[in-house]
Amino acid sequence: MAEVILMPRLSDTMTEGVIAAWHKKIGDPVKKGDLLAEVETDKATMELESYKDGVLLHIGTDKGGKLQVNDLLAIIGAKGEDISGLVKDGGSAEPKEPAKKEDKAQATKSKEQGTSEKKQETTSQSAATSNQSAIDVSKMEEVVLMPRLSDTMTEGVIAGWNKNVGDDVKKGDVLAEIETDKATMELESYKNGKLLYQGAKKGEKIAVNDLLCIIGEAGKVDVDKIVAAAKGGAAKPETGGQKSATATTTTSAPATNPSASIEQQAETSSSSNGRVKASPLAKKLAAEKGIDISKLAGSGDGGRIVKADVDSYTPAAAAPPAEKKASAPAITPFVAGQEAYSDIPNSQIRTVIAKRLGESKFSAPHFYLTMEINMDNAMVARTQLNEASPVKISFNDLVVKASALALRQHPAVNASWLGDKIRRYQHIHIGIAVAIEDGLIVPVVRFADQKTLPQIAAESKELSGKARNKKLQPNEFTGNTFTISNLGMMDIDEFTAIINPPDSCIMAVGRIKEIVVKKGDGFGVSNVMKVTLSCDHRSVDGATGAAFLQTFKKFLENPITMLL
Repeated sequence: MAEVILMPRLSDTMTEGVIAAWHKKIGDPVKKGDLLAEVETDKATMELESYKDGVLLHIGTDKGGKLQVNDLLAIIGAKGEDISGLVKDGGSAEPKEPAKKEDKAQATKSKEQGTSEKKQETTSQSAATSNQSAIDVSKMEEVVLMPRLSDTMTEGVIAGWNKNVGDDVKKGDVLAEIETDKATMELESYKNGKLLYQGAKKGEKIAVNDLLCIIGEAGKVDVDKIVAAAKGGAAKPETGGQKSATATTTTSAPATNPSASIEQQAETSSSSNGRVKASPLAKKLAAEKGIDISKLAGSGDGGRIVKADVDSYTPAAAAPPAEKKASAPAITPFVAGQEAYSDIPNSQIRTVIAKRLGESKFSAPHFYLTMEINMDNAMVARTQLNEASPVKISFNDLVVKASALALRQHPAVNASWLGDKIRRYQHIHIGIAVAIEDGLIVPVVRFADQKTLPQIAAESKELSGKARNKKLQPNEFTGNTFTISNLGMMDIDEFTAIINPPDSCIMAVGRIKEIVVKKGDGFGVSNVMKVTLSCDHRSVDGATGAAFLQTFKKFLENPITMLL
C-alpha cells in the first residue's frame, strides 16, 4: 500500500521548505535509508531519508519549489499502484475544503481589528518602558534557546549534557540530550565556540524558548548580562528562536507524524569539508559498536554511509562489543518501625502515557471478551516450524499472525472511532506492547497479514530490542490498527488491557498452562491460553468482537491454516 510523506517541520520555526535537490526520480526504486531529497529550511539545508522500501510514485514539487509544512512531499509504494486518490487529497485522508468568501472576509476584518489593538497595546507598553533598555536574547548569535522539538512540546527535561561549561564546541557536536513529551532528542550545535553557560542541570526542566545555553568566545561575551536579561523576561519569539543547534531523534514515544522524524532528515556532512558522509543514525550506531565509521563503505547515494552499512559491518579482527548489563533497580534501605517514602518525578514519556491511556479509559466505553484456547497443536507446530525457520518463532509471533489473518476476515475490528465516523483500515498494522524502563512503547509490525511467520519473528525481535534500547524511529511506533499486550511470559493467567488509541481493540494474552481434561475414557493434560479482547463499544459491538475471537481461535488451534 502506498505511503505518503508530508513536508516535515525540520526546525522549530519552519513553516515551509524549499526543495534544494531531488536524489530520486519518479519511478526509481527506493530503499529504507536512501536519500530522497534535500530540503532548505529557515535555518539549514537538511537531508530527507526514506523510511520504507518501494518505488517513488509522486513528488509534490520540482527542484526549487516550495511546500508548506504537512503538504504532500512524496508518495512511495508499489510500481503501478493507483495513487490518484492520495494525490487528489494532497496526501490527507480527508480533502481540505476551501474557505468560504464570507469566512475569509470576516477573518480579514478580525485580523485588521486585532492588528490595530495590538499596535495600541505595543505603543502603551513602549511608553511605559521607554526608560528601560531591554535585551532581546533570542536575536543574539551566542544564545541557544530551548527549541520546540515536537508539535505539542511546552518544555524539555535535560536528560544529559554532552558538553560541560568551558568545553570547546564544534559544528555538529552533540550538546545535550533533551527529553520531550514524545522522545529524547540529541541537540547538535551548528556553530563553533566555547560552552559558556548551561541553563539547567541534568534532570531539570526548561520551558520552550527559555535560555538553554550560551556558546561563544570566552572573554568577549557578557554571560551575566545575557542571563539577567533572559531571567528578566526579555522578549522571546513565540515559536522558536533556536539559533545554534539542531536536533536528531534517538529514542521513542508516541508521535503523530512518521514523516516528521527529525533523525530521518538530519543534516549530514559532506566529504568536501573532510568529514565522513554518513547519516546521524549510522554515526551513533557505529560509535556504540566501537566501529571506526571512516573504514566503512557507504551503500547510499554518493557513497553515503547508512544504518545498513553499520549493521552489516563484520571485521574479522574486531571483537564483538561488550553487552550492556541491565542496571538493577534501586532498592530503598528498609528501617524497621520508620515511616518513609520517596517521590519519583514523572518522565515526559510517563506523563504522555498517563494522559493518553486516561483519555482512552474514560472516553472510550470498554467492554471485555475472554476466550480459552487449546494450544496443543500450536506447541507442536512451533517446534516443527523452528526446525526449518531461519529465526526462532515465538508463541507471540503465532498470536500476531493469527490476529492479522482474523482481522482480514473481520475488518470491523480493524478500525478507529473518529467521532462523526468510523474508519475501517484496509491495511493491517499490529502493535506489540513492550515494557521499557519509563513505561510502555508499542512498536508496530506493518502489513502483518502479508508477512510470513519468520518475517514477523525477525521484525518483532528487532523492534523489541530497539524499543528497550530507546532506538525506535517514529515510523516504527505509529500507525497501529490493532494492538497485542502479552504478559504470559510473566506467569499472568489473564488480564484486561486499556485500548491503545487510535485502535478500537487491544488483546491481552496470558500464559500457556497445563490443565487436566477428560480424554476418551480417562483423563489427560492439555495446554490452554486465555486471551481477553478489550473493545471500544462505540465502534465494535459484542457480537463483532466475539466473531473475531472465534476466527482467531481457529487459526491458533489449527496453525496449519495460517500457512494456506
